[in-house]
Amino acid sequence: MAEALSRNRNSILSVNGKDYQIFRLDAVTDGHVDQLPYCLKILLENLLRHADSSDVTADDISALANWDPIAEPSHEISFHPGRVILQDFTGVPALVDLAAMRDAIVKLGGQPNSINPLSPAELVIDHSVQVDHYGNPAALKLNNAIEFRRNQQRYAFLRWGQGAFKNFQVVPPNTGIVHQVNLEYLARVIFDVNAGNSRIAYPDT
Repeated sequence: MAEALSRNRNSILSVNGKDYQIFRLDAVTDGHVDQLPYCLKILLENLLRHADSSDVTADDISALANWDPIAEPSHEISFHPGRVILQDFTGVPALVDLAAMRDAIVKLGGQPNSINPLSPAELVIDHSVQVDHYGNPAALKLNNAIEFRRNQQRYAFLRWGQGAFKNFQVVPPNTGIVHQVNLEYLARVIFDVNAGNSRIAYPDT
């Protein structure tokens, strides 16, 4: 099965005169791929795309292709997200960890710029607002001003992080809640990325 996958799992999709490499679900002849829920087909494409990595095996692909909705889960598979969405409560500690990793690699004689998120990481600041003023037309403006004063150091740190790390973007406060911003502004639906001399198209996850 592994040899069949390496030979047949990718194909070329032409759209508006551009060619994209895609990973074909019908390359998996085992199981019942056509009957899988859409979300599991997304996971299967993810496995096919990373089948050359050390953490994806033919058994993983077979287990997902043979998914049984009433059986107890018995096989763990890997997942490589296309991007990571964060809000500020979880994102600030993650950024602190990345900064600490850079300090550590400098002490070991390495290059700090080698430490970056592997996948695009997008942080939406939406958990910092508090309601101090209400019941008057100026409430939003007043609350926003207080929010910036209270969180000046955190926001400055996040701004630094956006400039210091590749693959890291910050959506400023007062833009919207993380779920809204994700759906309306950040979601790609399909990723289109360079891969050597070709381009790869794959689902946003």
